[in-house]
Amino acid sequence: MKALVYRGPGFKTLEQRPTPILQAPDDAIVKVTKTTICGTDLHILKGDVPSCVPGRVLGHEGVGVVQAVGAACTNFKPGDRVLISCITSCGKCDYCRRGMYSHCRTGGWILGNTIDGTQAEYVRIPHADTSLYRLPDGADEEALVMLSDILPTGFECGVLNGKVENPGVTLAIVGAGPIGLATLLTAQFFSPAKIIMIDLDDNRLQVAKKLGASETINSAKEDAQARVMALTDGLGADAVVEAVGIPATFELCQDLVAPGGTIANVGVHGKKVDLHLERLWAHNISITTRLVDTATTNILLKAVASRKLNPTVLITHRFTLDAILDAYDTFGRAAETKALKVIISPDT
Repeated sequence: MKALVYRGPGFKTLEQRPTPILQAPDDAIVKVTKTTICGTDLHILKGDVPSCVPGRVLGHEGVGVVQAVGAACTNFKPGDRVLISCITSCGKCDYCRRGMYSHCRTGGWILGNTIDGTQAEYVRIPHADTSLYRLPDGADEEALVMLSDILPTGFECGVLNGKVENPGVTLAIVGAGPIGLATLLTAQFFSPAKIIMIDLDDNRLQVAKKLGASETINSAKEDAQARVMALTDGLGADAVVEAVGIPATFELCQDLVAPGGTIANVGVHGKKVDLHLERLWAHNISITTRLVDTATTNILLKAVASRKLNPTVLITHRFTLDAILDAYDTFGRAAETKALKVIISPDT
């Protein structure tokens, strides 16, 4: 089969690899029909994720058709159309019982990290019964690819961890990439008083405005802190979501948070950041971190089915698997190409 393989920092190739086979009784083999590229894949290619070693097939998002199941897999059968969760969960260990599926003792974020992932024609899914979701009849496969990772990530790590459900919250999102926009979309399940989107890219800020942002700030052109303070009567934002993953944006979040507020980190950080406790020690703030657990996937599936959520607004480009290197180039130059999420489909 064809697969996109990580060959070390800065290097990736499209290769022929053996088609995966069942290795455990609760495995499933899924033929991938749609997949995508995540910002985390770019972090892997920068060398920021040491658990992902050269030779790994990348990718942790997608939808497909079940081809084979192990003897212990009872929820799915060959021919079922499924959503592949970016998080693999056994459903039985102590962490899974607490709803912390990302810390599953035999799962978690393993696809495209510690085992081969979804940017291929086929993928092996461990713990299939609790790591796959049946696609609703008539579902838009492209839309549901967005439910593998970015929408539950934005919702759980940004909106829920940021306590945005509290009435009248002022929310600031630093980073208008796919994760920041997913946070923006799912924040509107509640009723924030203001949603302020901050980025360096005018195109992404225009998209954010169309998707529901109250205010947009290009931090390359104006003082983001001064503008947020002006918009919040000098208090700052009650919830600040870091959706980039670099030191400068985490520092900005510390400048924007109001007393009693929350900084919800979503970005993948490959370098240390400074925490300014000399200023914040008395501010009663909370700082939350989280790897997505995908505990809300079923909720989001229902939101899509009822048309309360339209993930296709995040899709800007489409490629075949043969052109996945072009897809990476397009996704990696988002400021030039205006890429948000790309869809990659089989060649036949």
